[in-house]
Amino acid sequence: MIAQTEASALAPARYAENVAPTSRLSTRVLLVCAAIGVATGLLGGIAGWITIPVLAGIPVIYGIILGVHVLPGIIAQETLRLPWVALITHLLAALVSSAIAPVYAMQFIGTAILFGGIQELVAAIVRYRTWAAWRFFISAIVIGLIVAMAVFFAAHLGAMPLWAQITYLTISVLGPVGWTAVGLAVGAGLRQAGVARRSV
Repeated sequence: MIAQTEASALAPARYAENVAPTSRLSTRVLLVCAAIGVATGLLGGIAGWITIPVLAGIPVIYGIILGVHVLPGIIAQETLRLPWVALITHLLAALVSSAIAPVYAMQFIGTAILFGGIQELVAAIVRYRTWAAWRFFISAIVIGLIVAMAVFFAAHLGAMPLWAQITYLTISVLGPVGWTAVGLAVGAGLRQAGVARRSV
């Protein structure tokens, strides 16, 4: 009994054993999300303003224009590799885009929730443990299919020849995939630059 008491006295204190860990969404993380959101939100706002001219002039690239909206979540996830950063960054980007093109505010917010939600869902399926490029491209393809449906109705593809429909829809799917590759490159650059380092 005495030996057990002495052993307990010598054992390191464990008073913090059941204390919840510090939130992973630190101020530094949120600031990084905000910076990415502002930069990509500017692009989103520009994309919003050129939507009508593109549909009127060269609607075949409309899917590429819509695809730019994948950037906030892709860059945030590749840079920080944490839960929720995609959705948070998308919403911040949507606010910036809305300030630039207020007429599309609801569309920006809806797109942020949809695209950010898909990116978070794909990451959650692998329990936020796999950050290989293929995982990002899965979300890109899913988003690309949604973009293709949007393009189908916005560009009135039903009235076009089959070859034109296939061309439009292919470009619409490849748009988010291409922007995802861009986002991964930007995120990797930010990560290598030490942006992902967080205060303990």
